[in-house]
Amino acid sequence: MFRRAALSSKKMPIMPISTPKIPRKFIPLAIVFAVLVLLMPRTAKFNYDYKKGTPWPYETLISQFDFPILKTDEEIQAEREQAGSIVIPYYKYSHEVTTSVIKNVQGLDLGGYNSLRPAVVTRLSDIYGKGVISDGRVRTEHGAAKVSEELIYIQRDKRAATYPRSEVYKVSDAKDQLVALLASAYPSVNLDSLFRRAGVYNAIIPNLVYDASMTNLTHAESDDYISPTLGYVKAEEKIVSNGEIVTAEIAQVLDSYKYEYNKVFGYGGPRILLYLGNALIALALVLLLYLCIHFATPGLFEDASRYYYLLFLFLLSSVTAFLMERFAPSMMYLVPFPVFALYLQAFFRNRVVMPVYMILLLPVLIFCGNGMELFVMFLTAGMVTIQTFGSLNKGWQQFVNAAIIFGVELAVFLAFRLIDAGSTSIWWMQLIQIFVGAMLTVALYPLVYLFERLFNLVSITRLIELADTNNPLLQELSAKAPGTFQHCLQVMNMVDAVGRATDANVPLLRCAALYHDLGKMQNPLCFIENEGSTPGAAKYHQDKTPRESAIDIIRHVDDGLALADEHRLPSVVKNFIRTHHGTSSTAYFLNKYLNAGGDPGDVADFYYHGQKPTTKEEVILMICDSIEAASRTLTDFTPEAVDRFVESIVAGKEKAGQLEDADITLHEMNLIKSMLKTYVQQIYHGRVVYPKRKR
Repeated sequence: MFRRAALSSKKMPIMPISTPKIPRKFIPLAIVFAVLVLLMPRTAKFNYDYKKGTPWPYETLISQFDFPILKTDEEIQAEREQAGSIVIPYYKYSHEVTTSVIKNVQGLDLGGYNSLRPAVVTRLSDIYGKGVISDGRVRTEHGAAKVSEELIYIQRDKRAATYPRSEVYKVSDAKDQLVALLASAYPSVNLDSLFRRAGVYNAIIPNLVYDASMTNLTHAESDDYISPTLGYVKAEEKIVSNGEIVTAEIAQVLDSYKYEYNKVFGYGGPRILLYLGNALIALALVLLLYLCIHFATPGLFEDASRYYYLLFLFLLSSVTAFLMERFAPSMMYLVPFPVFALYLQAFFRNRVVMPVYMILLLPVLIFCGNGMELFVMFLTAGMVTIQTFGSLNKGWQQFVNAAIIFGVELAVFLAFRLIDAGSTSIWWMQLIQIFVGAMLTVALYPLVYLFERLFNLVSITRLIELADTNNPLLQELSAKAPGTFQHCLQVMNMVDAVGRATDANVPLLRCAALYHDLGKMQNPLCFIENEGSTPGAAKYHQDKTPRESAIDIIRHVDDGLALADEHRLPSVVKNFIRTHHGTSSTAYFLNKYLNAGGDPGDVADFYYHGQKPTTKEEVILMICDSIEAASRTLTDFTPEAVDRFVESIVAGKEKAGQLEDADITLHEMNLIKSMLKTYVQQIYHGRVVYPKRKR
């Protein structure tokens, strides 16, 4: 704090010791901490990191339960392609045909071999029990697909299942099988001639009836019949040993174990330890956020609106990460986390945005299954977005910005895929999610205007719009008080240079400089900078007393605040109108009054009734306003004269107590003075006198 404190020799009374109160800034942090604890998972997590092609760095891993080995995306896709290229015929088992065939054979006359009839019926029943199909080839509506020669569907009693084609008989195969089954028992009988003559062969017809419509339907739904698993791993079975290379097969088993572990395996230890661990992680996140604010911009704790807004964004990011991981982990690529960087940039400087954005992404890193990949992807995209959005934030350019976000996220995504042992899995779903997420980053940015209203904030975008000299209010100021408007422009350029040198909020300073003397357009001729624009204006104060003149001049602060309310200027801009003169005096008329014998005890009307500046930006505007106005009285612009001039202006503000409440350091004040000295010399530099040409 840039304050002058007086030491008193009086003894202070001894005050009773009281318990210190908890600073108000910690109460919102406690609420954030409580919400994070409630969001924390209530089950154990699989805390092993591994990569294909690298040694297993942990102890030998033994399965604690039975679990299925899940197929990879490539395997499932290959099976789907295979299922789509092969049509499996669908047959219905007919009990009526079977009964009819057996009955017909029982009624045949075998001549002198009627004693064979029971054996023929028994063998034929066995054959029909497995099924008999026709000898011809089936036809399907899928011209490019081949009819399976290995599998068929058989529906028995409303239940269908796949069977190997070799387990059923064609009609010709059934005839041969019947002869083969009886030949060993009746070697002396010519069974083939007997069956032809008696009509046994003619009685054998298919009892498996081909169903074309069901064949087409089951082919269309073939994806549903693909098993997602390859096999099972038993409990107490070793998965991987310490130091063993994680091959593709081992990685597949580990992925399956991790999925099952996180899905159903409950926490086996004391619940209090689980809750304690969750609380410590939540505390670590909140502590990081607090320290980030403390070191980057400690004054933020006193700015309730921006402080609450930052905590809101942190909670929103955390809740989004936790809910997506719990209910839709496969859709994490869809979440437009880079938009949080834009939400931060709208109201904070980059030195705050970058570290806070990293902390906003920590829940993704900690709790998501592929947290490292998502963290790097969203962090890189967010940082790039911060740099590009400043110049690509209007109209169709926003889609260019979305394309850049998509390109950055895609590059990181592909990098992790290539590291993953050259994985060639199908990425189209993830690519669609990344693309939609990039578009959502642009689509959701207008919510910043809703946040601006909810938290009573002023975005940098709005400050830039207000600082546009083509807006109607500034145009009105230019028309009514052209001298004042030119003064505001000069102050704007001055605070811009000083603000950049002291790491101040430059957009806010530029906007404040243009509006700080807004009230002068209510009575422009009262101010000397506007006298030259109207004939006779120099006589405004000629017939007024010093008190009346001072009152008219001081009124421009109240008039400016009234105009700011009328045109709904942000409160942060109104603060500059209120503080740019602080509680200083109208020195010219005050001295004139006192020199004429005025009462020194009756000078209240000669002092501004505003407020002293409290922020660095308000101090910069106050000093630059005085420097710009007083510099027009200078006649000597040598470095020494300018140095004395700037020092005297700043010293006058300090002596009048105008800087005693300001949150600014001595180092920053020295920077301000140094920059102003350089700036004034550059503006009022000397010119070469051109010699006249001799005739």
